[in-house]
Amino acid sequence: MTLRATLFDMDGLLIDSEVLWHRAEVEIFGSLGVPISEDEDRKTKGMFVAEVVAYWYQRYPWRGASAESIVERLLDRVGSLVESSGRLLPGAIRAIDLAAERGPIALASSTPYTLIERCLAHFALRERFASINSAETEPFGKPHPGVFLSAAANLGVPPTSCLVFEDSSAGVLAAKAGQMSVVAVPTPHDRGLPAFGLADLVLASLEDLSAQWMDHVFGR
Repeated sequence: MTLRATLFDMDGLLIDSEVLWHRAEVEIFGSLGVPISEDEDRKTKGMFVAEVVAYWYQRYPWRGASAESIVERLLDRVGSLVESSGRLLPGAIRAIDLAAERGPIALASSTPYTLIERCLAHFALRERFASINSAETEPFGKPHPGVFLSAAANLGVPPTSCLVFEDSSAGVLAAKAGQMSVVAVPTPHDRGLPAFGLADLVLASLEDLSAQWMDHVFGR
């Protein structure tokens, strides 16, 4: 089926924020006695923030601070880091432009709405998207396809007519579970993960996205 719309992840794909999420997790979970290394890659990449908190609490239970308060601390800290030192990843604006020329585009992220809006406002990207979607309102986060299915529905486009851009293995699995086409942009460290073998196209950077390839899958 010819593609008609595009769904973008945000963290680690459009915004170089995965390193900022990791920095916030090292700081906040570290203060609770959770031994997260500054040097290792982020184990919870692609998860919804409440799932991240549950993941670390299950492994290193702490006393005192509630899960809800840790979620709020993480969101506030990441937002501050994005505003102070975040940057758009190479090729992000061009990829948005190429997609928008070929149909409606939506954001579909594991990040809660408050932080999505904060990040998009900082980079003046909010008006570029016809629909903003967060796993915050879904029963399950990625790799469940819920946030992508909701984004497609909000655009009025069948899932099979959607192209998803993702950087995480969980995101690729979610998109494929929703019967969508996927462009994956993994980090060099993640590129060997089996999930990326499911992607229709794997790029080292969004800078490598070809207008000709987009024309082909959108039937232009």
